[in-house]
Amino acid sequence: MTCDDPLPRIAPLEPPFEPGLQAQLERINPPGAPSVLALFRLLARHPELMDRMRVWGGYFLSPKSTLSLRDREVVIDRACARCGAEYEWGVHVAAFTAAAGFSEPQNRAIADPSADDASLTPRDRLLVQMVDELHETSTVGDALWAQLAAAFDERQLLELLMLAGWYRAISYACNAVRIPPEAWARRWR
Repeated sequence: MTCDDPLPRIAPLEPPFEPGLQAQLERINPPGAPSVLALFRLLARHPELMDRMRVWGGYFLSPKSTLSLRDREVVIDRACARCGAEYEWGVHVAAFTAAAGFSEPQNRAIADPSADDASLTPRDRLLVQMVDELHETSTVGDALWAQLAAAFDERQLLELLMLAGWYRAISYACNAVRIPPEAWARRWR
């Protein structure tokens, strides 16, 4: 989605919110975000769905996750980039680049399939390859699976697959409803 895109098909709710909804939105909004994310304000139009997504999506961002922050963000950023979901990619890159330890060349390599990936670690490249293969074929071939299984335990493997799929679903929603970019989020250009 670019700046020239049409208006959202479903507009995110705007404040002020009723007290119960305000509390729900504050619970799911990332700490330090200057305002409630448009994605969450969009989901607030369907509170039951928002609550279910908070539980499922919140797992991936919680300390209960078996993945490191960096591994998680490689998968999220690549899945969003492959789906063309600038909104979600931009939020994650803006919010987590520093904590995940990404350099600008690494951000570019994760976001752009045609970019030189020499700046990525071997583990990062493995995760990028996994997301690409899932994106293109909806599965992981035996050779790549063997490499992944040598680097990750069974719980992590399951989580990686679900994480890539979760952010593909988030990307679909962001793109289809045309969520406007956050003012503070990163842009493709």
